Amino acid sequence: MVSRKKVLDVPPLPLRPAFRREFLDFERGIRMGNLEPHERITQIVKYHLLKRHGQDFIIDKWGRGVYWQWICWLPRANREAKPRSSGYNFSCAKLFVSLDREGRALQAGMQIERATVPRGRGPADEVCLADDWDWHRLVTGLGAGKPLAAELGRLVAKEGFTAYVGGSESPSHVFRGRRWGGAAAVRRACRAVPDDAWGWFQVYYATPEKELLAMDGSEVVSTVVAIFGEVTPAMNLVMQEPYLAPGGPGNGPSRPAGAVPGNVR
Repeated sequence: MVSRKKVLDVPPLPLRPAFRREFLDFERGIRMGNLEPHERITQIVKYHLLKRHGQDFIIDKWGRGVYWQWICWLPRANREAKPRSSGYNFSCAKLFVSLDREGRALQAGMQIERATVPRGRGPADEVCLADDWDWHRLVTGLGAGKPLAAELGRLVAKEGFTAYVGGSESPSHVFRGRRWGGAAAVRRACRAVPDDAWGWFQVYYATPEKELLAMDGSEVVSTVVAIFGEVTPAMNLVMQEPYLAPGGPGNGPSRPAGAVPGNVR
């Protein structure tokens, strides 16, 4: 049963959202510095997530200064529900955006991380994989006949998403298109991450730069929010509980034509 004690009244942004497509800079990153709250993609997307799901979201990022390289939003309730790993964000599934500089595309979707597997007694402040991390539900859910495996198949084979598995000490694996290899191949890649390395799984939709150039800032935000709606069913399957409102086809926000999932490239 999903706890609703965290349902919030959604405060309006102080001014009309004013994110600009030019804030996505493929040479430097996502502009965050020297902006007002109503101009920042972090606050605008969080407002949409609060309004839709009635849950608070924690914002995290990779980067510093004016330009950030990766931004995520994770349900606070999922983190607080973890009996051993509620002290940090690594253990939690999260919605994310980043700029693929080489591929010249905006990536948006879901990410799940895995820390190193504990070996004996390490440093007191070392972050290690515990049994309450969402990574475990991810790997289990990729088994044959599981709902998560079917959902990943829909996203990758039908909706044009990419599944990705990487590690700090292991090769990356990319799965896309109708011949993507199936959830079993993704599961094997997840299990192949060495115990002494960090690993991560992503399923994301890439919006090419040429499509972004045809959008204004509000259309970019709508695209990101729509993509998050597509991965919501998968997100609910890997958290401690399904904290998010149902998403997916027919339940998510309206899609800007030609800009979001539906056309496999």
